[in-house]
Amino acid sequence: MEQSPTFFDPTLFLLFGFMILIYFLMIRPENKRRKSHQEMISSLEIGDEAVTAGGILGKVTKITEQYIELNISENTKIKIQKSSISAVLPKGTLKSI
Repeated sequence: MEQSPTFFDPTLFLLFGFMILIYFLMIRPENKRRKSHQEMISSLEIGDEAVTAGGILGKVTKITEQYIELNISENTKIKIQKSSISAVLPKGTLKSI
């Protein structure tokens, strides 16, 4: 006698369990990180001190929709994409270095 397939097949539960596990271990943390990074970038103001993804430290001098201008030394300014800012430093950090 053949057993007819049921809706409550254990392999379906296992597959569904793996999908939930992947969501909570990979997708959800990445979404949280992306959201916090976006909030940090949107809260940037002129005069803030920031670090780029490449490790360059500078003070924000100009903000446009896509780009930020950083003053990295006395007469040196660079224009970078907003997404390349990795952290905002506490005020006075550049002077203490």
